[in-house]
Amino acid sequence: MRHSRKIRGVTCLYTFSHFGRTMGEANAMKLRNKVALVTGGATGIGKAVCLAYAAEGAKVVVNYWNTPVEAEQVRAAIIESGGEAIVQQADVSNAAEVERMIQAIGEIWGGVDIVVNNAGIYPNKTWYEITEEEWDRVMNVNLKSCFLISKAVFPYMKERKYGKIINVSSVTFLRGQKGFVHYVASKGGIVGFTRAMAREVGEHGITVNAISPGAVKTEQEILTYDEERLAESAAYLAKEQCFARRQLPSDMVGGFVFLASPDSDFITGQLLNIDGGWVMH
Repeated sequence: MRHSRKIRGVTCLYTFSHFGRTMGEANAMKLRNKVALVTGGATGIGKAVCLAYAAEGAKVVVNYWNTPVEAEQVRAAIIESGGEAIVQQADVSNAAEVERMIQAIGEIWGGVDIVVNNAGIYPNKTWYEITEEEWDRVMNVNLKSCFLISKAVFPYMKERKYGKIINVSSVTFLRGQKGFVHYVASKGGIVGFTRAMAREVGEHGITVNAISPGAVKTEQEILTYDEERLAESAAYLAKEQCFARRQLPSDMVGGFVFLASPDSDFITGQLLNIDGGWVMH
C-alpha cells in the first residue's frame, strides 16, 4: 500500500509494502516488535522516520510539541496500514515532561528500544542580533533534549542490554551557515554528545550514532520561507549537490532504518551524512 500526501506543492511518498506479507516475510522485518520513539515525529524527517519504522514492524511513538493534528495523522496512517503507534505530547527540552512521556511509554509498551532525537528548531537571525533567550531556546530544544531523552530511556536499555540512540545533526556543522550560528553550534554539540555517549554506554549493548541531513525540503521550510527564497535555495543546491533535485524526507529513511536495526549492532559513535553529496566528509 502506498500513501502519498500533497503538502503545498511537495509530494511525500511512503510505502507500506510489508503489510500482507507471509508470516516468514513478516518475521524478517528489521524492527519487528521494537518500540521506537521519534521526537518531532509529526512532520518532515520525523514523520518519514515514523512511517518507515512502522513499515519495518516497530511500535512507533510519535512525539510532538505543538502539532497535534499532524501527529494524529501520522498515527492514523500507521494504524490504517496495520501497524502500531501512539502519540505523546511533550516539550523535549523540559526534564519533567520527558520523564512523564517515557514513563507513559513504559506503562503501555514496557520501555523504549530505539530513540531518534529529531526534534529541532532553526530560526534565521544574524549572530549579533541573537538574544540570550533565543540562544538558550535553540540549545535546549536541539541539544539538551538529546541528553534528557537519552538519560530517561537509559534504564530500560541498560536492563535489556540493548538500545539504539540516533541523534539528528546537520551538515551545517561541517560547512558552517550564515544566519544560523546558534543552530549550527547546537548541531555540532550533538556530534560531540554522540561520540562521548557511545563510549559511556557501549558496555550495555547500546549504540549511539548521528545522522546529518542536508537541505531537506520539509513542511517547516515551506512555511518559513517565501517562494523566491525557496527557488534560490533550489538553484544553489542543484549546483552544490551531486544530484540536481531537492532532498526529501523520504531520502533519509534508509539510514535511519539501518542504524536502528541489528545490521548496525557493531557501529557506534559515527556520523552518517545523507545529503546528496553536498558535503563530502
